[in-house]
Parts: sequence; C-alpha cells; structure tokens
Amino acid sequence: MIQPFEASGAVGGDDPPALAPPAESADGARDERALRIFGTPAFFRLWLAQVVSATGDWLGLMAITALAAAVSRRAEGVAVGLVLGARVAPGFFLAPWAGVLVDRWDRKKVMITCDLARAGVMIALPFVDSVPGLIVASLVLEVFTLLWSPAKEASVPNLVPKSYLTSANSLSLVAAYGTFPVGAGLLILFAKMAGWFTGFSALNSMHFDRLGLAFYFNALTFLFTACIVWRLPIRKAEREVAVSTNGRRFDPGSTLRDLKEGWHFIFISPVVRAVNIGLACSLIGGGMLIPLGPTFVRQVLGAGDPGYGSVTFALGVGVAIGVLTLSLVQSYVPKEWLFTGGMVLSGSALIGAASTSTLTPAVFLVAFMGIGAGTIYVLGFTLLHENVGDALRGRVFTALYSLVRLCLLLAMAVGPFLSEGLDSLSNRLWDGRVAPLGFNIDVPGVRLTLWLAGLIILLAATLSWWTLRAGERRRVIIDLRDELAELEMVEPVR
Repeated sequence: MIQPFEASGAVGGDDPPALAPPAESADGARDERALRIFGTPAFFRLWLAQVVSATGDWLGLMAITALAAAVSRRAEGVAVGLVLGARVAPGFFLAPWAGVLVDRWDRKKVMITCDLARAGVMIALPFVDSVPGLIVASLVLEVFTLLWSPAKEASVPNLVPKSYLTSANSLSLVAAYGTFPVGAGLLILFAKMAGWFTGFSALNSMHFDRLGLAFYFNALTFLFTACIVWRLPIRKAEREVAVSTNGRRFDPGSTLRDLKEGWHFIFISPVVRAVNIGLACSLIGGGMLIPLGPTFVRQVLGAGDPGYGSVTFALGVGVAIGVLTLSLVQSYVPKEWLFTGGMVLSGSALIGAASTSTLTPAVFLVAFMGIGAGTIYVLGFTLLHENVGDALRGRVFTALYSLVRLCLLLAMAVGPFLSEGLDSLSNRLWDGRVAPLGFNIDVPGVRLTLWLAGLIILLAATLSWWTLRAGERRRVIIDLRDELAELEMVEPVR
C-alpha cells in the first residue's frame, strides 16, 4: 500500500558502498575533494558522465537539425520542424510506460543499453540522406533518452547522502545546460577539421565532413558514458516481484497496476503534487519568454539582436547565481519555502521586466527571474528525490518529464498566437495605449502576454504553497492519531 508520506530514512537512509570513506591512497586527496563538492566519488563519476553525455546531446541536436535542413528538397523549416517534433512526440505517449520499466529493470543495465543504442544511431546518421530517415532516427534516440533520464534521476539518491541532494541537482543543472556552448564550439571546430580529410579520397565514403565528425564524436560520448556507468554502484529498484495465482513470476496485469500505482502516488502525495504544479505552471509562464523575447526586445525596448543577447545572457547569469546562492542558504531555510519563494521571485521579475521600456532595467529584472528559475528547478528535483521512495522514483520522474515537455511545448506554441490576439484586442479597445493616473503606457500584445505569463507563475506559487500547507496539516493530524492510538493501547499503571 502506498503511503503519502514516507519517512526520511527511506530515501538515502542506507548508505550504499559509494558513501564509504575513501581509502588512503595516492588518489586520496582527489577523493577528498570529490567528497566535499559532490558528496561521493560515485556521484562525481555520474556527474562527469552527464557532462560528457550532455555535451554530445547538444552537439548531436545541432548536427541533426543542420542535416535536416541540408537534405530537405524544398521547405527547410518544415523538415527541421518534423525532425525536432519527432524528439518531442514519444514523451507524450511512451513516458509513463518508460517509468514502469525503469522501476522494474536493473537501472545500470538500462543506462548502459541506452547509451550503446544511441551510439549506434549516431554512427548511422552520417549515412542518412532523407527527412523520413532522420525522423525515424530522432524517434529512436528519444525513446532511449526517455529510459536513460529517469534511470539516472532515480539513482541519484542512492549515490549521495540526503544532505547533498540539493548540491547534486545544482551540479546536474550545470551539466545539462552549461554544456551548450561547448557543443556549439565543437561544431565550429569540426567544420575546420573537416578540411583536413578532403584530400583523402578513400575517406569520402565515411562522411568525415562537419556533420559526420559531430555524429561520430557524439557516439564516442555515449560509449564513454556507458563505460563510466558500468563501474558505478547503482542498485536495482526496491520492489516486490508480483507472483500470479498459478505460481509463475509473471502477471499480465502487473504493468498496468504499476502504472496506476505511480500515478496514484503522484496525486496523493502533497509534495509531489506541489512540485508538478509548480514546475508545470512556471514553464507555461516562463516558456512564453522563449518565442516572445525577441519581439519584446525589438518592439518594446527598441533594441535589436545585441539587446536580445544581453537579455539571454542575464537570464543565464541569474540561473547561475540562483544555483550558487541556493547551495549556501538551503540548510537554513525550509526547501518548501525556497521553492515557492523562487516562483514568487520569478513571476514578479517577469512582470516587472515586461513593464519596463528600456533595456537596462529589463536586463536586471530578467536576471532576477533567472535566479528564481534556477531555484525552482533545483529544489523541485530535490524535493522529489527526498520524498519519493526508490520503488516509485522512475515512474514519478517520467511523469514529471512528460509534464515539463507538454507545458513547454504548449507555452511555445500558444504564446505567439496569444500575443497576436491580445494585440488586436488592445488596439481595438484602447488604441494600444492606456493612461492610468495620467501616465501613458503602451500595451502591445507581447507585453500583455508576458504580464499574463508572470501571473501564471504567481498562481503556481499560490497553488504549490496551498498544497504543501494542506499536506503538512494532514501529516500533523495523522501523527496525532497515531500517538492517540498508541496511548489507548497502554494500560494505566495502578
């Protein structure tokens, strides 16, 4: 039976072998540094694998996008959209089942198999010369990524002590998104290296051009990651194997029951429900900044591409500051407060940035939005790691990944249409300008949409806080009932 509240000792309570003190050796100093920063040498190796894998992922994504544009005969935009859409579609249909499989199978074997399979796809991509072939390759890559990511997330609490989970998620955020410039730089490097192979006619069939080198390098990153994961002390999920009535260790309906069990826990656990609400609504609001950012900078702030570059740079710096600050204050402030506080900061800063008409204050406010966004992301994953048992962790994280993808896609798709609709409405009702208290304020559709996005984030903060508080009150009532039941069982001393 699933309990909505689990003891903290159930997660990260038993130290795996990786948590043992490092032996005195020539590498003792290095292990000691790894312990201080990463919690355990095992997580350091997992983080290193994630850095290498994420670098290859960014490089491969840029390369497959460029290849889609190159092989398309007519509409490059349509080809690129179809290929990228193939990276999104499997998450909507297969992610819940992927979570069940991750919780059933050996997570280490899952990660290694996925890395080897993705390496094989990357080796084959230089020889693909059609858009349908790229769509199939993207689908296969995404299916294996759907299995690898939750297996990795479910393994983290088994590799680090509970006190290091926030730092571990901060480092994972850096590995996932801080490697984008490295991937872009490698693509430029391979463009220059491709010229070295043009004089070797025997190598022409191997496609040692710019994109071919990128795909081959990405395959090597997956092989390198598989080698690291192979040596990690990742244990199997803690679950009971169902035995059917005829005595066989197989139940045809067990997979469906596992799926229902995971979703049931998501709905009854206040912490999991609050994290999903917070991250989903925050992505719906913040995600609108992606397609509308260039329009806002150009139309409202009166700046061009350099201005948009300043805004995106400020957002990245803000995320970095938020992650670093979080590692310093998370021991003194409850994580639930910081999680909802990050949403309040992010939503308020977005509303403030959308209200400005000059670049400088907008840049500073977007940086504050980044601080809140980094806090939300890191603490959301940390709260799930701390409050979800090992047997359910794969299903919970695949559900979260599905929700994140859906909300981000929804924001990016709806944002531009909403902006156009609000722009027409503003021009029809107020001629595009209002004058409260004698101050003239332009209200184009892009500004109204970003205001609405900020309000959505603030609404998410309110819902998450209410959910967490309701869960806290429910836990107090349950604890009191347990204490009363124990008192009733004790006979009075005469």
